[in-house]
Formats: sequence, C-alpha cells, structure tokens
Amino acid sequence: MGFDPWDAAFVADPYPAYRELREQGRALWFEATGQWLVPHHADVSALLRDRRLGRTYLHRFSHEEFGREAPPPEHEPFHVLNGNGLLDLEDPAHARVRRLVSKAFTPRTVEQLAPAVDRLARELVGQLLADGGGDLLTVVAEPLPVAVIAELLGVPEADRPLLRPWSADICGMYELRPDEETARRAVRASVEFSAYLRELIAERRKEPGEDLISGLIAAHDEEGRLSEQEMISTCVLLLNAGHEATVNTTVNGWWTLFRHPEQRALLDSEKLSTAVDELMRYDTPLQMFERWVLDDIRIGDTVIPRGAEVALLFGSANRDPARFDDPDALDLVRADNPHLSFGAGIHYCLGAPLARRELTASFGALLADGVPPLKLVREPRWRDGYVIRGLEELLVEF
Repeated sequence: MGFDPWDAAFVADPYPAYRELREQGRALWFEATGQWLVPHHADVSALLRDRRLGRTYLHRFSHEEFGREAPPPEHEPFHVLNGNGLLDLEDPAHARVRRLVSKAFTPRTVEQLAPAVDRLARELVGQLLADGGGDLLTVVAEPLPVAVIAELLGVPEADRPLLRPWSADICGMYELRPDEETARRAVRASVEFSAYLRELIAERRKEPGEDLISGLIAAHDEEGRLSEQEMISTCVLLLNAGHEATVNTTVNGWWTLFRHPEQRALLDSEKLSTAVDELMRYDTPLQMFERWVLDDIRIGDTVIPRGAEVALLFGSANRDPARFDDPDALDLVRADNPHLSFGAGIHYCLGAPLARRELTASFGALLADGVPPLKLVREPRWRDGYVIRGLEELLVEF
C-alpha cells in the first residue's frame, strides 16, 4: 500500500501514500504493527472524541483481560512516568488532573510569558544574524520553546541543557517498534528526569515561587491535590509535548516556505497567525496518534473489536480533499482550516495557545523589517522516526 514508516523515502514525503490509503478505505489493517490505519479526516476527528477508545486501557482492564502482554519490568520507570501524564490518562483521573493543571496553566499565564517569548525570539534571531546564518534548528527552533517551558516550570537556567536530551530519549519510545537500546535510553532518561523534578518540587514546597510547579503544588479542589508522580509526569509532558511540536513546526515550516517562494512572498506579520496553522496542517509534526479500542467500533464496513489498536493518521487527515479545498496546496491565508495537529476531544493539546504564541514570535522575528531574507544552504535530511517527524538540521544563510 506504500505505507512504510521505516522507509526514508516515505518519511521524507508520506503524502502520496496517504492518498492511496484514503482511496483504499476508511480502516486498513497494517500487519507490521498490528494496527488499523485510519486515514480520513472525518473518521480521525470523530474517533478522537469517541470514548470507546482510550490512550490506555488499564483504567478498565488488566493486560490479561485486554489480551495484551504487560511491558517488561525493566521498562517500568518509563511507563510509570508516561502513564501518569495527561496524554495517557483517561477519565475520571484525566478530568481531575486536567482540571487541576488548568488552574495553574491558565491563559493569563501564557499571556504573561508573551513579552519574554517575543524578546527571546528576537535575541535568537539576532544571534543567527550575527553569525551570518547557521542551523535554524539548533540556533532558533530548539532554544526558544525549551527556554519558555523551563521558564514556565521554574527550572534554573544552569540546568536547562539537561532538558532537551532527556526529552529526546523519552520521545524515542513513541515511535513504532522501538528497539531495546531506545527503550534503555528512555528508561534512563525517565529515572534521571523524575529524580531531578522530585528535588525541584521539594524545593518549591519549601519556597514557593511564581512558576508552574509552585502552582501545581498549590492547585487543589474538593477531590484533592495532584500526587507527586502526577506533578512529575505533567512537567515532563509539558516539556516533551511543549517543544517537540514547536521545534518541528518551525523547521518543517521553513522547509515548506523555501519550496513555496510565491507563498513566502505574501507572508507578513498580519498573516502570521493564519500562516502558522496552515504550516501545521500542510506538514504536521505529529503524523500518527494511537488509541486502544475499549469497546467494539464500526468504521465504514469494518468492525474493529475491543483489544485492537487504531492508528489515527493526522498527516493524512490534514490533506483529506473531503475536508480541505485543494489540500496539497499551501495556502497561508486559508480561512477554513480545522486541522487536527493539536488533536481533539479530551486530549486536545493544553499548550496549543502557548505553541501558537511561540511559533508566531519565531516566524515573526525571522520575517521582521531589517532582517534579510533567509536562504537555504542545502536540502535537509529527515531524522529517523515517523510518528514525531522532523528534520535533522536546516542550514540557512541571509
């Protein structure tokens, strides 16, 4: 069927294969991973909101009852960390944790960060300009969201270089069929990151500040407070989800703009907000989102039984001609743009407003008056990995 997430050519351009998938049906069995692929926008959007599916099944079934093997005991630190974060919790635990996190992670919190985000974006672009160019990924795209999330959490500046490597190692486990070395790195990073945050939380209990960790400690309601593990998992998720998508949208977005000079020429500060959403639709950084089938579901003529796993193909849904006019065209002023890059339903990205703010600041700083136009030095290569899809580097000059 052309869908091969381990093939470099597919990762570089999965969209022709997605077109084939959409033509072949609404739910397609993929033997290599034992999953049902769902490529259409209407189905992906509906299933993201369908409570017969879950990010976990352990709130209702044991591994044995669900017909699945428990993960190896040596992987437990990763699964404890991952399983207590918002992305992998299901109700009622999800509703409780999200409500408490939302008390600390408010729109006002994001708005208060806006001046710092804008300043940092200008400083990073200034460094790139002073150097005459460089790797947009490492000079601008990565430092901005990592610094913002670290500032939000209250991570001291001296400790911030630890965050990105931990995050990268943990996110390796979200790929399809991760090998044992990937699992070892993820477990090690989970242990080290958790221990670091445990110390930071202990310090904030003694001396609260204005940061998010202090807010999470203080957040409580009639159902209680966040446990320490829930706080640790929430902080790790905010870092991982809060910068992976932003980093990859930045570099994937610029690579898209370099290939569409006519659209880039139309881009100005007034169009940035709409343009950021279109860049996320056109080449989304999160290509696939997996869900477990908790009760039998029907997709078209296919009944998918409890115990199965579905792979919701965001990249395909965002290019579905049944929902988007001329979906393979980049249109930076596209008004009707219900892309699914931030998800939907109860797991809709909590950090979406912050991500949009960071992306607007980053693109705006690079397109500001007085900054010469960027020029691509050489065609980039795609990193190994399909689920979280991004470039190895993006070398540019002015």
